[in-house]
Amino acid sequence: MLRAAWRALSSVRTQAVTPVPVLRLPNRGRARLPSDQWGLHPRGLLLQAARGFASQKPVQPSQEDDPPLSTLLKDYQNVPGIEKVDDVVKRLLSLEMANQKEKLKIKQEWLMNKIVANPEDTGSLEARIVALTVKIRNYEEHMQKHRKDKVHKRYLLMSIDQRKKMLKNLRKTNYDVFEKTCKELGIEYIFPPLYYRKAHRRWVTKKALCIQVFQEAQKLKKQKRALKAAAAAARKQSQRSPEGASKARPEALKENQ
Repeated sequence: MLRAAWRALSSVRTQAVTPVPVLRLPNRGRARLPSDQWGLHPRGLLLQAARGFASQKPVQPSQEDDPPLSTLLKDYQNVPGIEKVDDVVKRLLSLEMANQKEKLKIKQEWLMNKIVANPEDTGSLEARIVALTVKIRNYEEHMQKHRKDKVHKRYLLMSIDQRKKMLKNLRKTNYDVFEKTCKELGIEYIFPPLYYRKAHRRWVTKKALCIQVFQEAQKLKKQKRALKAAAAAARKQSQRSPEGASKARPEALKENQ
């Protein structure tokens, strides 16, 4: 469609559309004359349809840090003489009229240039966080229109959990880049709770029993250590005074007799 509009604007001039006359046939039938005889070309009709579609009210960007919708696509930015082209053609070749895949690609490049030091390095943690953020925003826009789509809701929750893990690793490794990434993307990082499991009566009683068993096991270990220490002390004492022990033994035997 874009190529056809471009060719139409460069070659065809706007022509006034006149009503096509209708010929009445004798058998109560009607016939129209061919459009070429009256100056009606398919290119002119396509041009008028494209102008009517492009002259509508422009759509606002979904996010504040998204690129403006008036930016030209990558393929047409370096075309010579693109600045002198009509505004309607510029709008047809802009981000507003692009498909979803091209929009996501341009948004990702826009955010990568703002956050990542080397935009070509797509394997770093911050670059993967940027890519996931673009995906999450796309899923959120989809869920606003289709609230009952459970598949995309599942993809959204999975992407959010994956981004949480990446932010946690980035916070441990490079805190300055973590702060910059959260600030530029508008992410509010919340520390996860220590334990995620929901407390109910069965779980509370099980936990109390486990704590009691642990305490009893610690007491038994403490008693064993004390007995071992006493036995070791008795052995050391008997090794230090072997003569006194040998004298004490015959005296004890005589007393028993």
